[in-house]
Amino acid sequence: MSGHSKFANIKHKKEKNDAAKGKIFTIIGREIAVAVKEGGPDPNNNFKLATVVAKAKANNMPNDTIERGIKKAAGDVGNVNYEYVTYEGYGPNGIAIIVDALTDNKNRTAANVRSAFTKGQGNIGTPGCVSFMFDKKGQIIIDKEECEMEADDLMMTALDAGAEDFNEEEDSFEVLTDPDSFEEVRKALEDQGIPMMSAEVTMIPQNYVALTDEGAVKSLQRILDLLDDDDDVQAVYHNWDE
Repeated sequence: MSGHSKFANIKHKKEKNDAAKGKIFTIIGREIAVAVKEGGPDPNNNFKLATVVAKAKANNMPNDTIERGIKKAAGDVGNVNYEYVTYEGYGPNGIAIIVDALTDNKNRTAANVRSAFTKGQGNIGTPGCVSFMFDKKGQIIIDKEECEMEADDLMMTALDAGAEDFNEEEDSFEVLTDPDSFEEVRKALEDQGIPMMSAEVTMIPQNYVALTDEGAVKSLQRILDLLDDDDDVQAVYHNWDE
């Protein structure tokens, strides 16, 4: 087990909050539509769709809802006009922020994201300006209370399936994979009946930055809250050490 433990980022908080509001199902529904359009309706032959389905299950989306979403997307392929777009920028004190959006109107989304940064004393940067500070990884979070397997057994199961790293926290376990190995590892854990709190390919900061100024904290939180409220925003990653 490594010492890496900083995995409670804004993305997970966003999804937990959204799940309570039902919004996460809408977000995942868009992702299903795009994945089906790009690679077809069979998760076994469409890695992106398989990844979205895994995310849906981790967020407790019912199987029949997932299946309906796939069928609807398959019959509506010509009308799916969402596209992915990523923004990078800085919050107060140089906090690095990456915003992933899925939108049918890039001009609207760009204006909203830029406004969020501006209102929180931050600024949008050029593509690549902060992403080099993050590593793209498959990440699986397992709630200790829901997992009956011992930590060592779980670690060996994950590593044997191809995971790169395994970390234990007070209330959860984290499994990290290469993005290309993510689905294989996730499927191996699923086959063992291991419940996953979240399972997705994400961006993990290489280093974290602490904020001691109360004004900077409030400004950064304003950026994150505004992005959280934007329906086009799928995920937000940052390197703030909360």
